[in-house]
Amino acid sequence: MTTASALVLTEPGRLERRDLSLADLQPGEAWLQVEACGLCGTDHEQYTGALPIGAPFIPGHEIVGTVSEITPDAQAARGLAAGDRVAVEVFQACGDCEPCRRGASMLCTRHGLRDMYGGTPVDVPPALWGGYATHVVVTPDARVHRVPASLDPVDATLFNPLGAGMRWAVHLPRLEAGATVAILGPGIRGLCSLVAALDAGAAAVLVTGAGARDRQRLAWARDLGAVAVDVTEEDPAATLKRETGQLADLVVDVTAAAPEAFGQALALARPGGTVVVAGTRGTAAVERFNPDLLVFKELRLLGARGVDSESYAAALRLLTDDTRLTRLPSRVVPLTATAVTDLLDEMAHGADRPLRAVIAPSTG
Repeated sequence: MTTASALVLTEPGRLERRDLSLADLQPGEAWLQVEACGLCGTDHEQYTGALPIGAPFIPGHEIVGTVSEITPDAQAARGLAAGDRVAVEVFQACGDCEPCRRGASMLCTRHGLRDMYGGTPVDVPPALWGGYATHVVVTPDARVHRVPASLDPVDATLFNPLGAGMRWAVHLPRLEAGATVAILGPGIRGLCSLVAALDAGAAAVLVTGAGARDRQRLAWARDLGAVAVDVTEEDPAATLKRETGQLADLVVDVTAAAPEAFGQALALARPGGTVVVAGTRGTAAVERFNPDLLVFKELRLLGARGVDSESYAAALRLLTDDTRLTRLPSRVVPLTATAVTDLLDEMAHGADRPLRAVIAPSTG
């Protein structure tokens, strides 16, 4: 095979199928045959135009696949061979800059957002930078993780949201066993943060949602061991105090385009507590924000952009022998413009939003 098939996002609401060349590999590179690519909120925000797309590109940043071709130097450096299954991190990393040296590879000064997987324009050779394709390039600065043979490729795409849960709810805030945790947002990253916190020894976890669209997700959170609260019906801080006798040692905000959640996060945190903000507000303004709460409560406020290698590796280890997340329902579609467009429309606007959405190029 000398060409790959891909879906290119050319403008909001338009995915265009293209055949792209599988060019000769450069030193240190490999071609990965995509087996599965998970979708998240960023995908439908790019598709609808809520997140500006810029130049045409191939979306998809939760990539799992097998090595189909690899250069000798890449094979020697990585210890990989054709047929090995790997998961690809979102951000490339040079390994030499100051952020990389201190373990913050997602802040790499050579790479970062401009050449991330699932966001790099197709006019940047070799074009195949996203998971909505049959193949993706693995560069010398790409970070990949071996996927255990026992883990199905579709389930393995959970390495990405669970890696986020590991970093945001455990590693970044340095969660201590016995802590009380509140997680704002019951999507897949919220539920992954719940599982990560419980696995790390949290004594109690509250998960919030809002309204009918979150009802089923809150039910899944409850099944996973959380105190689940619909904030349109009850005060989450009052519920947390009633259930645990205290406010949260740690609050993790993974909501999207929900500016009111930031105020809820500050209200839920105990004096001296920690608030991790990982969800983005988009263009929505944060209203009724009282910064005095940060002062009077002496809160530690942490912003989280992306996931580090340590957290991705921890996620894959947990997924290998823990089925709590893999048992959650998923919607898997083939790599066709119609199927993927319908899935993205459902994620953005549908009443029955899939919790887990995955593209599997070999299906259909």
